Amino acid sequence: MGFFSFMGRLLFASIFILSAWQMFNEFGVDGGPAAKELAPKVGQVRDILISKLGVKLPEIEVRQLVATSMVIKGLGGVLFVFGSSFGAYLLLLHLLFSTPFLYEFYNYGPAQPEFFSLLHEFLQNVALFGALLFFLGMKNSLPRRQMKKKAPKPKTV
Repeated sequence: MGFFSFMGRLLFASIFILSAWQMFNEFGVDGGPAAKELAPKVGQVRDILISKLGVKLPEIEVRQLVATSMVIKGLGGVLFVFGSSFGAYLLLLHLLFSTPFLYEFYNYGPAQPEFFSLLHEFLQNVALFGALLFFLGMKNSLPRRQMKKKAPKPKTV
């Protein structure tokens, strides 16, 4: 049972670890393709927050966001492989912020070609989020191993 549990965690975490590795290889000086895709979305969110809050927000460095995402995915994935709850929480944190931000299917109509591919990716990340919640729920619901007490030997007279 332990081997299958380890293999399941390894296969699950490989999504995040390989993604972080790819981001690392493509990172470069400008943050790579991830930063190019993320920059307009960060600008839109920043503009919305400025208009709603009415305060000037500091400039957000997209390269640092990509680096942070890379570290969270890589570290969370490796820790998750070894059964760490902290790794699962890191992956949950990453999915919580990146999923609605990257896969904004809600900005498209069903007639547009991007809608279904973005919806598919969004739902896939929601399923990964649910699997992590299931892992944490199972990990917290299982009783910890208790040391078995040795039965006292009867005294002979």
